[in-house]
Amino acid sequence: MIRNLDLSTATWRKSSYSDGGANNCVEVADDYPGVVPVRDSKVPAGSALIFGTASWSAFVAGVKESL
Repeated sequence: MIRNLDLSTATWRKSSYSDGGANNCVEVADDYPGVVPVRDSKVPAGSALIFGTASWSAFVAGVKESL
């Protein structure tokens, strides 16, 4: 588990699966090899969840299948 990942310079983007509303967005940072940081756009200074790339890919695949 990664406990001290420095996200102070992260470049965040809104997930393409967010509904597009200003207050209902998940943001991800792509610049971290092996992990995908995820945060709530309503609380950008809050903590982020850190997923392994395999876990994140499986989650995204599941979302795509459900659409």
